Amino acid sequence: MATVIGTGTNLTGDVTFSGGLHVDGTITGNVIGEPDGRSALTLSDKGVVEGDVRVPNIILNGKVVGDVYASERVELAPNAKVTGIVYYKLLEMAMGAEVNGQLVHTEDVEPKRLSYENTESAENAENAEAGPLSQAEVLERVIASSDKTAE
Repeated sequence: MATVIGTGTNLTGDVTFSGGLHVDGTITGNVIGEPDGRSALTLSDKGVVEGDVRVPNIILNGKVVGDVYASERVELAPNAKVTGIVYYKLLEMAMGAEVNGQLVHTEDVEPKRLSYENTESAENAENAEAGPLSQAEVLERVIASSDKTAE
């Protein structure tokens, strides 16, 4: 682990890191790891994150109030509690782990292809002709559409 946030430490604001981050304390803000595929967050059973988590690899045994975006792997240990949506490529979930929200497998998410007859046809025609979307673009569209649905 490159960085440790110890028990009793309360950090307010977004945290951006590369390598490893181990959290025993509380972070009120977003946690963002370098999207290099090697960055990893470990949240102990005492750790709390109140904000979104965007890290390639995540091991959760604490509490997250916010959405979790893992481009590689999520491990939900027995004491994990997530209140929000978990986006993952590979998921391991132990008995006792809790997700109060949704689990979304990012490879299963297909972009919506809209027809030219749609009322927003000019923009949609451009999107349809652009070709396949990257995983990040698909994830952004899923989030945008779920935000519109929530309204």
